[in-house]
Amino acid sequence: MADAAWDLVIRGGTIVDGSGGEPFEADVAVADGTIAAIGRIAGRGREEIDARGKIITPGFVDVHTHYDGQATWDERLQPSSWHGVTTVVQGNCGVGFAPCRPDDRDRLVYLMEGVEDLPYPVLTAGLPWNWRSFPDYLDALGQRRFDLDVATQLPHAAVRVHVMRERGVAREPATADDIAQMAAIARAGVEAGALGFSTSRTLNHRTKAGEPTPTLTAEEDELTGIAMGLAAANGGRGAGVLQLVSDFHPDAAGEFAMFRRIVEKSGRPLSFSLAQSHQAPDSYRMILDWLGQAVDAGLPMKAQVSARAVGVLFGLDLTANPFSGHEAYREIAALPVAAQLARLRDPAFRARLLAETPDPRGPFASANLTAWAGMYPLGPESPDYEPTPDRTVAAIAAAQGREPQEVALDHLLSNDGRGILYLPFLSYGYGSLDASHEMMLHRDTVPGLSDGGAHVGMICDGSFPTSLLTHWTRDRTRGPKLSLPFVVKQQAADTAALVGLGDRGMILPGLRADLNVIDYDNLTLLAPEVIHDLPAGGRRLMQRARGYVATIVAGQITYRDGEPTGALPGRLVRGARGTPAARRFAA
Repeated sequence: MADAAWDLVIRGGTIVDGSGGEPFEADVAVADGTIAAIGRIAGRGREEIDARGKIITPGFVDVHTHYDGQATWDERLQPSSWHGVTTVVQGNCGVGFAPCRPDDRDRLVYLMEGVEDLPYPVLTAGLPWNWRSFPDYLDALGQRRFDLDVATQLPHAAVRVHVMRERGVAREPATADDIAQMAAIARAGVEAGALGFSTSRTLNHRTKAGEPTPTLTAEEDELTGIAMGLAAANGGRGAGVLQLVSDFHPDAAGEFAMFRRIVEKSGRPLSFSLAQSHQAPDSYRMILDWLGQAVDAGLPMKAQVSARAVGVLFGLDLTANPFSGHEAYREIAALPVAAQLARLRDPAFRARLLAETPDPRGPFASANLTAWAGMYPLGPESPDYEPTPDRTVAAIAAAQGREPQEVALDHLLSNDGRGILYLPFLSYGYGSLDASHEMMLHRDTVPGLSDGGAHVGMICDGSFPTSLLTHWTRDRTRGPKLSLPFVVKQQAADTAALVGLGDRGMILPGLRADLNVIDYDNLTLLAPEVIHDLPAGGRRLMQRARGYVATIVAGQITYRDGEPTGALPGRLVRGARGTPAARRFAA
């Protein structure tokens, strides 16, 4: 359109602008990749979207993903881009692939395989390894195009292995020289464009062989030294955020006090993952109290909390299922699902399988595999992530007068062998999401922990932005909801601010035109499914949604009705972005 005044105009939608304020009806005009005007737009756009009856939101910013590998071989960072996400932050939990010497590649791959359930064959086939230093890795990403923007953090495990080699893997204490080298790498990393530095202090993060992550027992002087490296960046002006994962066990008070001292000394913002533990289901409140005290004292600290329970998915084509430790199942585990079905439907084989006890020495021999009282069949349609106690495998079995393992097996066999069992293991301590509701309402939290790009055979939480919109603002029946303006603000403006991206997260003139047009009334989260599209034919869990009319990145429509348009305007985001002065155009 030769006489078009704007690149894009979205007309007649209800704007939920990310400020937390009340929605309002208006048009949005886009020019040169930014939001140019809001109101009644008189001029025409080269492209227009009719948003009448729809909501318009900022693009969502997901601050806890693991696309570190996928971003080196894939242009579409799904599932996140299917759920309104327009910026992802990767490099969380202290794991990643840079810096890396050639002879350390396998170490980092094995660690990522264990911590984030990304198979070794997939990573070895997909990673191009066209980098050694972390700035090299950023340069490699900077040459690529994506369907959303990608920002990354410097991973502690890679840095520790790079500096300390075998001593780092063995979790030996870092020397003063080791710390100085790691601090220098951290400084160079944020000066090259990393958004910050991440580490892990949880026993849940292990190699596939069961070895803890190299960063598990890193001492305070090491973490403080690295933080001071961030503080020294840019001529002492400082740069970058700190991201930590911790069990807060056995000394929660001591652990939090250490985090606080690191922030006090370095002045760098810090966020940590917080979930409700089933073993101590009320301990999160204590940590939230400490967090509030720290923030009241002027310290820039936040907790990242989950929008729904963190839960493992079990299935015949997934990493594990309740029968993975059974001798009989091991005989057929490598077979295609169709062949497994034939054997599992054989009465003699079924009877033998159900009669067996799992091998306690097996890699999947865990009480979680038979935690029938906390395990739920996941429906083949839109999944329910807040199921009631009467829907556990144990409860169904009791009601039917059957053994739980029979109920579990029959569900796995349903839907042509695609049946999935759901075991929430964090933030479902009392059989509801009340703890998540409380944590999300806290002044000093943001939604996180989606793990998009990771746990491809066990967890599928990259879809959590859609859960926030559907379950928390519209569909919840088991407790109070959250308002739509609050949720949009949390997963757009607040997450963007957490990592220093002041140029996005709200619908304001002058900010990036990262936007969603959503059929809110009909927005539906679909059930997870298994697809085989990773390098080397690897499989992964994937979850889509209906109701995203359009997703827009830097002014370009990347998805229409859930299907990619072919536009790839996403780029590597290097470093924090200040809020630009609003550019206002007459409408």
